[in-house]
Amino acid sequence: GPMTLSLTAFGEVAGGRVLDRGSLRPGDDLYLSGGLGEAWLGLRVLRGEVDGLPDPARDRLVERYRCPLPRVSLGQALLAEGLASAALDVSDGLAQDLGHLLTASGVGADIQLESLPVSASARAALDLLGEAPEALLSGGDDYELLFASAPGRGPEIASLADRLSLPLTRIGQVRAARGLTVQDAKGEPVDLQTLGWTHF
Repeated sequence: GPMTLSLTAFGEVAGGRVLDRGSLRPGDDLYLSGGLGEAWLGLRVLRGEVDGLPDPARDRLVERYRCPLPRVSLGQALLAEGLASAALDVSDGLAQDLGHLLTASGVGADIQLESLPVSASARAALDLLGEAPEALLSGGDDYELLFASAPGRGPEIASLADRLSLPLTRIGQVRAARGLTVQDAKGEPVDLQTLGWTHF
């Protein structure tokens, strides 16, 4: 249509009251909320690329694409309880957005492929597409929260997950050496064909 609307919001954050991109520390555990890749797969369903998916799975994936759920309550709780040092929403793909955190912090990370939170609906769609699980690392539009927490905070994060009724899954760890490594179940590196959406 002829109408275009644009909104720019400005605000201020009190000192020390923000989860930024540049505060990862070697040894931090990396967590992801919710499930990975569902919105990306929902888009592929809508494009007619996934044949034979049961209706409940199809509806779930399409809903995740059309109606993302920003994890505002989670971010607020992580900040209020001091459970996270850095965070970023996953909009351009987990590998791409984690790369932003790593670059800003000057560190690297190891991600365990087997630890990624993948729903039964997403697995079914992947199987029908003939895609390997690592393809989910580059899918975007999930708007789940990727965050880092100091080692040993796992029980507190599990408690928070219960209170919010939201899965919070440990997917890897920050290391001092720069770069991102994705490891399979045997600890072997997995080659990623693409990291995610690149804007420019």
